[in-house]
Amino acid sequence: MTYLKFKADKIFDGTRFLEDDKVLVTDESGTIQEILSVKEAGDDIQQLSGILTPGFVNCHCHLELSHLKNVIPPHTGLIDFLCSVVTKREAPSKPPHKGEAYEDPVKKKFDAIISAEKEMYENGTVAVGDIGNTADSLEVKKHSKIYWQNFVEVLSFTDEKAEENFKHYKEVAEILERGLQTSNHQTSNLQHRTAMVPHAPYTISPKTFFLINEATQHKIISIHNQEHPAEDELYKTGGGDYLRFFKIFGIDKSPFPVTGKSSIKSILPYFNNGQTIFLIHNTFMPEEDITWANEYAAANGLKLVYCICINANLYIENKVPPIYLFMKHNCHIVLGTDSYSSNSQLSIAKEIESVQKYFPHIPIETILQWATSNGAKALGVDSQFGDFQNGKKPGIVLLQKDFSASKRLS
Repeated sequence: MTYLKFKADKIFDGTRFLEDDKVLVTDESGTIQEILSVKEAGDDIQQLSGILTPGFVNCHCHLELSHLKNVIPPHTGLIDFLCSVVTKREAPSKPPHKGEAYEDPVKKKFDAIISAEKEMYENGTVAVGDIGNTADSLEVKKHSKIYWQNFVEVLSFTDEKAEENFKHYKEVAEILERGLQTSNHQTSNLQHRTAMVPHAPYTISPKTFFLINEATQHKIISIHNQEHPAEDELYKTGGGDYLRFFKIFGIDKSPFPVTGKSSIKSILPYFNNGQTIFLIHNTFMPEEDITWANEYAAANGLKLVYCICINANLYIENKVPPIYLFMKHNCHIVLGTDSYSSNSQLSIAKEIESVQKYFPHIPIETILQWATSNGAKALGVDSQFGDFQNGKKPGIVLLQKDFSASKRLS
C-alpha cells in the first residue's frame, strides 16, 4: 500500500491544533491511517505552507440559486432582497447580438449549478446542507463527490393551501430521494438524505407547520430565523415591512396569527417530534430568545443548531449575528455560505476569515471546529467527516494561514 504523508505549518485535527512536529498519514484514497511525529514518519513527507484541516462542512447553501451570482446588488436590506429573489429566480434568456441565438435559461441555470458545485468541491467542501424548492440540482448531485443533505423548502402562506402546497413539495422530495438512490457519490458510503423543511416564520401557516412536524420525526431540518427585526414585528403586531413582500403573492395583510411574541417563540412550539433544527442566520436574535429557545428545545426533545452565514448577512443587511451571545449560551454553532444570490463565493474559508475579522477574540481553533467537526455532527455524518480519526475519509484541505482561501488535497 502507498502512503501519503502531509506536514504543514499547523495541523488542525477537527478539535485542536497538533504539536508542530506531527505528520498526517493517509492511504491513496485519503483514508486516515495515523498521525506520527516527523521522526516516526520517515521519508517522502510533503511539506506544505498553511493549515491542514479536515474537509469543510457547509451547513447552509442554495445550490439551485447559483445563477443569481452578481444579479442582486449588496446592502439592499432583507425585504428588498427577498422581493428580488422571488422575481428574478427564474433565469432570463439573454437578448442576442445580431446573428446570435438566444441563451437558453434552463442551460444557464444548469451551468451555474455545475460551476458552483465544482467550486465547493475544489475549495474543500465535503458535505452540504442544501436548500431547494425544486429538483433542479438533482443531476449535478447524482455525480457529485460531495455529500448532500437536501432540505426541500416548503412555502405555504395559508392554511387553505397547506395540503396542496405540502403535496407539491413532497413530490419534489421524492424526486430527489429516488434520483439520489442511484448516485455516483464516491466520497463515502453515506446515503444522501432528504427532508421537507419550513422556509421561514413569514412563509409558513400553522397548518403547514403541523404537516411538516408530522413528516419530519427525528429528522434534521432547517428554518431561516430572525434575519430582520420585521420578523418579530410580524408576529407581535401583524404589521411591519413584510407586508410589502406579501403583496408579490397577492396577500394584503399578514396571514399569520398575532401572538404578541417574537417569531422564534411563536413557531418553535410547532415542533415536538425529536427533530434536529438548524436555525439559519439569527442576525437579529436577542439573548432572551436564545435562552428561551435552548430551554424549550431541551425540555421538548429537540436539538438546536445555530448556523452562521456571516458573509450573506454582510451582503444583505451589512450586519453580523451576535456570535458572542451564542457562545455564551453554549449553542452548537456551524457555518454556511448561503447562496450566490447573497454571497460573492461559496467558500467556507471566506466565512472563517470574516468571523475572525469581526469577532477577533474567538480562538481560531473554535471557528475551525464550527467548519468541520461541529458541522459533521450536526448533519449526522461524523462517522465519515469532521476529524482526522483513523479509518475516516474526511477530506484533507490546505487552508491559507490568513484564512483567505483553501484547496482540496484529498
